[in-house]
Parts: sequence; C-alpha cells; structure tokens
Amino acid sequence: MFFGEFHHSLDEKGRIIMPTKYRNQLGETFFITIDLWGQEEEKCLCVYPEKSFRELTGKLRAIGTSDVENRKLYRKFYSHVQDTATDKQGRVMIDQELRRHAGLEKDIVLAGQDDHIEIWDREKWEAYNSDDEFFKSSKLAEELRASGI
Repeated sequence: MFFGEFHHSLDEKGRIIMPTKYRNQLGETFFITIDLWGQEEEKCLCVYPEKSFRELTGKLRAIGTSDVENRKLYRKFYSHVQDTATDKQGRVMIDQELRRHAGLEKDIVLAGQDDHIEIWDREKWEAYNSDDEFFKSSKLAEELRASGI
C-alpha cells in the first residue's frame, strides 16, 4: 500500500529520486503512465508496480474496444506507458513526453494513492489541495458514513 507525500526535484536529465519507502514496494520493474481522468486540474503521472498495472490493464480490457471512445482511450493510455526501474542511486528517468503531459519542470510531489503513486508538479499539487471546501461536502460525508467510515 502506498501512502504519504514526498517532495523532490527533477534533475537536469529528467530523473527523480524514488523514495526508499516506495522503491521497496514497486519491485524491480514498474510502470509510469498518464492519469486516466483527463481533467486539467488533476494532470499527473501514475506509477504502478507490475501487479497493480496488470490489474488495471485487465479492467481496461473488460471495457473493450468496440467503440471509438474506448479505442481512443486505449491508444492514448498505452502509447504513454513507460516500463522502467530505478538505477543504483534510486533514481528513475521520466520520459520527456510524460513530463510534458503532467507539467513537471523542477519541483515535484510523489503522493501515495493505495495501489499506485502519483507524481505531481508541486505548485499544481498545492493548489489542488488548498481547497478545503471538498471536505465540507455533505455528499462525501454521506458516502463515508454509508461505507462505515
């Protein structure tokens, strides 16, 4: 399970240090890709260990490619997948196209999200999390109560 928040910087080659806490869970090979939500205010990258990535791809297969929108999703998602590993110093190179998609330039945040990690531009992350109105939502409170939380 991935949780917590880590602040790092991209180096001049587009590499980040993967926190040891996350590295140990990611395994030898893992996957970095674009987010599936497509919302401008949520643009980030997602890092999946192999098991979680395989589960995600199984769910995408279940959706199928019978219509144009699904095929477009498949093409966009799978053409932006980077299979990778950390180097001996615990760094990982992030492809330039993936960095551009998420607006990653220098300061970044790695945020645990249960079965995966998100990589955000630090300013976007801070702006996204500055809205406390979300936690005041009665809909959210009802959903949490219904779930027994």
